[in-house]
Amino acid sequence: MTKKLLLHFKKNDTEKPIVYRLVKDHDLVVNIFRAKITPDETGYLVLDISGEEENIKKALKFLKSENIEINETDNGIRWDKDTCIQCGNCLSHCPTDALFIIDRKSRRMEYNMEKCIQCLSCIENCPFGACSSICFQ
Repeated sequence: MTKKLLLHFKKNDTEKPIVYRLVKDHDLVVNIFRAKITPDETGYLVLDISGEEENIKKALKFLKSENIEINETDNGIRWDKDTCIQCGNCLSHCPTDALFIIDRKSRRMEYNMEKCIQCLSCIENCPFGACSSICFQ
C-alpha cells in the first residue's frame, strides 16, 4: 500500500528524525518529493510512504502523536484555475500529464493531483503564475 502525504511541522519540530522513524520503527519505504523549512522554522514535507497497511496506520498515529499535521488530500502543488489563461505552456513540460487538456475544442485544461510527481516544471514554465507550491511560499 502507498499513501501520498503532505506533512506540516510546527516551529521547533523540524529537527526531529521523522523520516528515520518511519523507516526504522514502522518498516516503511519513504519517497520524498519536496521539503522546505520556512524562515520562521516551520516545515513542509511531501512524500509517499509504502508498506503494509497496518504499519502505515501505526505510522500515521505516530506522526499525529508528534503534533505533525497530516494532509492526505493535498500534495502542495497549487493550480489556480482562475489565474490560468489556458495557454498550454505547461503541458509539454509535465512528464506525467497531471496537467492536461480536458476539452480540445475549447483547450480547457485541468489538473490531476494524483498524477503529479512534484517536478515543478509547471511552476517554472507558467508565465502567469497559475502554478505554485506551498513549499516555495
